[in-house]
Amino acid sequence: MLLADKWKDYELIDASCGEKFERWGDIYLLRPDPQIVWDNGNLLDKYKDKVNAVYHRSNKGGGAWENIKSTPASWKIKYDNLTFNIKQMGFKHTGLFPEQAVNWDFMINKIKNSKRSIKVLNLFAYTGGATVVCLSAGASVTHVDSSRGMVDWCKENVNDSGYQGDKIRYIVDDVVKFVQREIRRGNKYDAIIMDPPSYGRGANGEVWDIEKNLNYLVSICSQILSDNPLFFLINSYTTGLSSHVLKNILNLTVNSKYVGKLSCGEVGIPIKDSDLVLPCGIYGRWESNE
Repeated sequence: MLLADKWKDYELIDASCGEKFERWGDIYLLRPDPQIVWDNGNLLDKYKDKVNAVYHRSNKGGGAWENIKSTPASWKIKYDNLTFNIKQMGFKHTGLFPEQAVNWDFMINKIKNSKRSIKVLNLFAYTGGATVVCLSAGASVTHVDSSRGMVDWCKENVNDSGYQGDKIRYIVDDVVKFVQREIRRGNKYDAIIMDPPSYGRGANGEVWDIEKNLNYLVSICSQILSDNPLFFLINSYTTGLSSHVLKNILNLTVNSKYVGKLSCGEVGIPIKDSDLVLPCGIYGRWESNE
């Protein structure tokens, strides 16, 4: 498992009985997490003097935030020299997945060590954590997401990190349709990142189902890789999906066309002052040998 253990502005302080207690800068949040089936006491009781906000699940689905202390509508945290805007979203999210820092470090190292101009395509790009990271390493990035709100949020992160300019292109579109058009246009990319949801809808109501559509998407993405690609990274949070499934797909598509190496596994976050680790998702990765 790859551990995101280099954060200073984020901490996973404790985890117990389906909940995690985290520090995001100066704000302390208590959020649900289905992976946490162990019992380490009642977190709200343990940290009631620190908690700013709690996310309560609803029996009917979804849920809502309860602000116990004054909590700003938006605040900023940093990872190295990068700035990210954090907000209380529906369904417990904050706009950032801190465990992805392990993949960010990988991307920065690959891009910088390549010592050449790198074009990155970020699909299902959300609020742009990977986009900001790749820009910081010197790459140009095409950021694609079907939600205009998420693309606007990415613009905030890019601007606050100081990387706005002609090296970033924002696209609000269905991912599959965008890639199909890029094939027709003859556009090529040196690196592709994707973080596909289990299910979703595109900009015009297109239905996405990871079990039915992921292999096809990776296959057509392999057609827009440059002659000398740098890496292809797939992240997933789909319950029950093994990281080896992602590796198999990359093996049958990207690895069949290019010389490189494959890897896969879990990403996680260490829990402060303990030997415990919270598993947070999986990845499959193809990378060049350079």
